[in-house]
Amino acid sequence: MTRLLQSHQRRGFALALPIFAAALLASPASADEAKPGPEKWESNIAAFETRDKKTQPEANALLFVGSSSIRMWDLETSWPDTATINNGFGGSTLADSIYHFERLFKPYDPSAIILYAGDNDISNGLTPEEVTADFKKLAALIKGQFPETPVLFIAIKPSRSRAKLWPEMKETNDAIAALCEEDPNLHYVDIARPMLKEASPPPETWFKADGLHLSEMGYKRWTAAVNRSLKKAKAAKE
Repeated sequence: MTRLLQSHQRRGFALALPIFAAALLASPASADEAKPGPEKWESNIAAFETRDKKTQPEANALLFVGSSSIRMWDLETSWPDTATINNGFGGSTLADSIYHFERLFKPYDPSAIILYAGDNDISNGLTPEEVTADFKKLAALIKGQFPETPVLFIAIKPSRSRAKLWPEMKETNDAIAALCEEDPNLHYVDIARPMLKEASPPPETWFKADGLHLSEMGYKRWTAAVNRSLKKAKAAKE
């Protein structure tokens, strides 16, 4: 009788394991990650709103939106004398910024908008044509809301970890650069050319150990490139 009871207990425990695992997967901590598409970023977008309620964003700030290259950027160090807003959420795509446009862009009154996206888009399997189409959609939304605000698109970076995707990334960059040439409010920030100046893929000094995200030196050079484009954008308005 004791052995039979122990057998039933073991069998009951084994049957309970899948149910327990399913409950863990459905827990609130992983709820956003389980959502499909752009909805999975809800907690990130909500965090921006909470931040802005605590500290009112300044008017005429530089608004940065995009993926992890934006999120990990120490904007206060790069622009110590300029108000900045960091709405970067790692892993995001242009489509994600389009979906959350009302919350990522509309609450602000920026002097310029700086975008970095397309890197994950290509890595996720989108074609250069699809990424370019998404850029056009986002640019149109921004122009409708901020018709006089300069928009700077930072070129998709050539990285060591995604070197095999560089041909598709370059094709996308070329297409977006051409679009920027047609619109005086769109500005293409070519960070790819200086990154490839020494070697292809760029040297390790540009990156953290993962070969994807920028090092402190990499950000310093990106800051200089953005500042040059901001200067040109200001001159174009005058």
